Amino acid sequence: MNDRIVSWIMEKNPHLTQPPTRDDDLIEGRLIDSLAFLEFVYLLEEVTETSIDLSTITAENFRSLAAIETRFLAPAGQSAEAAR
Repeated sequence: MNDRIVSWIMEKNPHLTQPPTRDDDLIEGRLIDSLAFLEFVYLLEEVTETSIDLSTITAENFRSLAAIETRFLAPAGQSAEAAR
């Protein structure tokens, strides 16, 4: 997982004593909330050096670090299933 993403989550959630695991539910745990969502998408665009079309994403794409990695950080041309 990208260190910038984990650092951002930790920064936005100072109550955390350790980073979330790959499978922690970031939405249910309110680690990424609606107020910070667009800022997080901007961070992902910087990390991936690509533009993210908001009409093509769902909440499930941000559910966990594993989901974020599969959807946004998998090597180009690799399917989501293959990245798991």
